[in-house]
Amino acid sequence: MSACKRLLYIVKHRGIWPSIWRRNVTTWSPVGAAFNAKPHRRLELFEKNVGLFGVPELSSPAGFEVTTKRALKDTQELVDKVCSSPPGAVTVETFDQLSDGLCKVADLADFVKVAHPDPSFREAAEKTCIEIGTVVEKLNTNVDLCRSLKNLLDNKDVFAQLDPETRKVAELFMFDFAISGIHLDEKLRKEAVKLHVKLLDLNNEFLMGSHLPNRIAKSAIPEYIHCHFATEGSFIQIGGLHAESSNDLVREVAYRIFLYPNADLMECLEELLKCRNKLAKLVGYESYAHRALQGTMAKTPETVMNFLQLLTDKLSERTAIDFEMIKDMKTKLNPLNAELMPWDPPYFSGVLRAERYNIEPSLYSPYFSLGSCMEGLNSLFTKLYGVSIMSEHPSAGEVWNDDVRKLAVVHETEGLLGYIYCDFFHRANKPHQDCHFTIRGGRQCQESGQYQLPVVVLMLSLPHPTKSAPTLLTPSMMENLFHEMGHAMHSMLGRTRYQHITGTRCATDFAEVPSILMEYFATDYRVVNQFARHYQTGQPLPQSMVARLCESKKVCGAADTQLQIFYSALDQMYHGKPQNRSTTDILKDMQHKFYGLPYTPNTAWQLRFSHLIGYGAKYYSYLMSRAVASMVWKQCFVQDPLNRDMGERYRREMLAHGGGKEPMLMVEVSQSVSLGQA
Repeated sequence: MSACKRLLYIVKHRGIWPSIWRRNVTTWSPVGAAFNAKPHRRLELFEKNVGLFGVPELSSPAGFEVTTKRALKDTQELVDKVCSSPPGAVTVETFDQLSDGLCKVADLADFVKVAHPDPSFREAAEKTCIEIGTVVEKLNTNVDLCRSLKNLLDNKDVFAQLDPETRKVAELFMFDFAISGIHLDEKLRKEAVKLHVKLLDLNNEFLMGSHLPNRIAKSAIPEYIHCHFATEGSFIQIGGLHAESSNDLVREVAYRIFLYPNADLMECLEELLKCRNKLAKLVGYESYAHRALQGTMAKTPETVMNFLQLLTDKLSERTAIDFEMIKDMKTKLNPLNAELMPWDPPYFSGVLRAERYNIEPSLYSPYFSLGSCMEGLNSLFTKLYGVSIMSEHPSAGEVWNDDVRKLAVVHETEGLLGYIYCDFFHRANKPHQDCHFTIRGGRQCQESGQYQLPVVVLMLSLPHPTKSAPTLLTPSMMENLFHEMGHAMHSMLGRTRYQHITGTRCATDFAEVPSILMEYFATDYRVVNQFARHYQTGQPLPQSMVARLCESKKVCGAADTQLQIFYSALDQMYHGKPQNRSTTDILKDMQHKFYGLPYTPNTAWQLRFSHLIGYGAKYYSYLMSRAVASMVWKQCFVQDPLNRDMGERYRREMLAHGGGKEPMLMVEVSQSVSLGQA
């Protein structure tokens, strides 16, 4: 073998990794080693650029235009096909193929526009999102396309012969037509499309603006706290709430400046909410919330508000006690400024937990190296589902940053299930939110006979490994990792025939159940003991430390939940009937009613509420999903969190269906499973 070929072989099959931190007791598994080492820049001199996610055209930003044009050409051909075909299973299969062709381009672009470090890629992706989004809205009001599906639904004999999953997907596609205004006359349909397109722009503008930092002149704040913030010439830049800072003034300044109202963004939000309401009214709904909640477990805004009020009533006494404890701690540490303010609870509740249970994160982090946590996830999935996660070296141009890891998800008998790209490390201009992105949904391809493997991205913002230590996670970081991996495995294990219902493409208030359930596994000692080892000594995390951590979660838990109830109620009010008052006035009212701590003048927290875009009228989903996940844990896994039979049943009865089964029906089945009736 020539020297050149030898180098190519090493780069392709072994990668170039530095030595990793040795531990005395055992060695890292391949997946652990992949995450506990910082890769050097790969040599790609001899490798062909395969393009982002293996899409050849996306080796450059210009490729987005090429993939968009091809997707639109294929779309028109499929529209012609379905409109000229007799009603039957092929109708639904063609609809799904049409949807898949657009989603594969739009979903990928949706990720790239927020995560790619190259502005030219982000701009090209954003243009694609708008172009594909516009086409989708036009298709949702295409009368001929709708008629082809209606012919199938109206043909009772043919429809009855379809399998349940196919019938469900047909009904979901028809539901998309209905909420888009297919029943309107041509003039009003065109107006609905215009509103949809306008909302695409407003959504993007608000989402981008909600993450931008605010700045203030250095001279406006005391010099001794300048070091806590980023500087830009004569200005201080504040890009977050600094909620964990021990310095009262730092927290207050960050809160007041980061949440200071931006007039342009305020106008954007007001216009966005007006457009959403106008669209909902136009297509026949009482409010945007009524439109958004169809197809969820909750069904109506009234159900959501009753749920939130019920939680509030149930928690009221405990919440009052929590706030009193937090206030006492602030008084103890700062007697001259003892009034409890909105920027105080995160910090002082943390102090309470640490004081009562000695859970300083630095005591836990050495046991939670990123590599050991990934080993733990691998072990858990193997025991529950017979699934392994295996590290693969991506090809040249396949990933958007050198520190992105690629995982293959492999079942012991079913083989390769899909791919997870792990974008875990902090970098400049990367969103700070932990997210799961579907890049490609799983589906049975009738045209090839093959199963299209799902592809997802998990995005976190973890610290990089250093020369002396791997990336070490705090307990909350570890839980977030498990949470996001719950989404990923939902996508991997939901082996549906149609991509329209694959994995997390289900009711929003059910989509969080698998991820929240993973948080229970993350804090159960029987699971944690499988992987939590000191990165230097190999010693296991003592059971007493895990017990203290679990107990500490109960401290101020009611106050934490009440904050989420406030956010959920605010979301409902913004998307309910118009109130002819500002979003800030609504916030003041909801904060007083559902949270209790005073509103801070000249702040606009709603402008940082980015979930209003993806979770409009559905933010309550986290709370409802938590209630369902708690029930599933208690009924299925609390006795033995590593039970293979229960893991297989959970996959079969809940994960496998994606959005192809009514959520409440799946919940009821999980209850019967726990009772041995499934």
